[in-house]
Amino acid sequence: MPSVKLAKRIAAPRRSFSFLAMSTTAAIPNVLAERYASPAMRGIWSPAGRVVLERDFWIAVMRAQRDLGLKISPAAIADYERVKGRVNLDRIAARERVTLHDVKARLEEFNALAGHESIHLGLTSRDLTENVEQLQVARALAVVRLKTAAALLRLGRRAKEFRRLMLTGRTHNVPAQPTTLGKRLAMFGEELRLAFGRLDALAAGYPVRGLKGAVGTQLDQLTLLGGDAKKVARLEARVLKHLGFARVFGAVGQVYPRSLDFETVGALHQVGAAAASLATTLRLMAGQGLLTEGFQKGQVGSSAMPHKVNARNCERICGLATVLGGYVTMTASLAGHQWNEGDVSCSVVRRVALPDAFLALDGLLETFLTVLDQMTVFPAVIAAECARNLPFLATTTILMEAVKAGAGRETAHAAIKEHALAAAAAIRAGEEPRLVERLAADARLGLPRARLNAILREADRFVGAAPSQADAFARSVAPLARQVPGSASYRPGKLL
Repeated sequence: MPSVKLAKRIAAPRRSFSFLAMSTTAAIPNVLAERYASPAMRGIWSPAGRVVLERDFWIAVMRAQRDLGLKISPAAIADYERVKGRVNLDRIAARERVTLHDVKARLEEFNALAGHESIHLGLTSRDLTENVEQLQVARALAVVRLKTAAALLRLGRRAKEFRRLMLTGRTHNVPAQPTTLGKRLAMFGEELRLAFGRLDALAAGYPVRGLKGAVGTQLDQLTLLGGDAKKVARLEARVLKHLGFARVFGAVGQVYPRSLDFETVGALHQVGAAAASLATTLRLMAGQGLLTEGFQKGQVGSSAMPHKVNARNCERICGLATVLGGYVTMTASLAGHQWNEGDVSCSVVRRVALPDAFLALDGLLETFLTVLDQMTVFPAVIAAECARNLPFLATTTILMEAVKAGAGRETAHAAIKEHALAAAAAIRAGEEPRLVERLAADARLGLPRARLNAILREADRFVGAAPSQADAFARSVAPLARQVPGSASYRPGKLL
């Protein structure tokens, strides 16, 4: 039982520190935005930037409505244009605390600044928010498309650079057969190329909701424009041109299908997964001393162990891919959960998942590009590992040569397995493996020592088609330099 004195001390109010007071005033940062994402991506999703996009949208609709016959004065349009850049988030937040409606708060603020009530005519909140959010998505897709193309071009160059650098290929993380570093990079590059194709198709065909009104019938615009359906169609076309979209949903309710958000975030996750697969392997290679992801002047690997050179950027890539997986789960829960013509249960999820998924992938790609640029390979260490493992790595080739010499395939397989396991046991016991000697002495194989030595000297044959596969990958991604302007010259920002 605690003493009475201790009990009183536990129960006494702590006057020296007020967590409640701090929690109501201190700003909580978005770590993805502030620590990982680039200024370009932060700008797309910033609160102030979104307000300006909305105001541009309101003005575009207002101009089109005036051209189609609504009585909106040029002076009003000029006044809205004049004040659209005056964004006071605190004042908007104060209005929302009264209205408990975010769009109404931003609408009232813009009207107050301009001194008119000429915007949002015939619109519902979703006419504004859905289209503006989709504009943010489209712009963010363009950013990650550029950086994904840049990563593929880097991978192509590095695959070609190391097309013939033989290393120990591993399956189950166990030495298997020789391959080349260029082939290994191309292998993960193929996964990224597949993801880029999905991302590219999504960006090219991404459909916008358009002006559809409260339940999708365009009733209010038809009322404003005298029931003229052609004028409503022209109004929507003007808005699409302003937003820069080529495709529009024909029949939607208050919201566009949330499965589109799931498709979008899924495409982002697929790009991140490809990068994370390579980053995972680079982490394993760094642990074996075969390469480093780069180590900057002044960088510290450990506060306790001065010798450490950690693969912290590759770890970051893997961590951000995990974050993306969480947003896939979040948006998947919205797909197939739409009520009638729409509801706002998706709002809280989308406020988090859409911007943060793009911020996470942007930070991942910035880090991935940095790793591809700064990665340093140690050929001597790689060669030493290959030399140590080569007799084991060559066993499949020896198996094929034994078959060619007349041995039965399964008989030869059993013989090689027997000697390989015995040689591995010898290594673990601190003895010489003598694998070649063991194989040469086995009559079941029919391969004398001289033939086995000749096989092991033919180093180039062990990598098979790896060099040509690396070349083919490099050729396949080279056109991206032309297809995605700026991708070849893009350089990532400095990482924190």
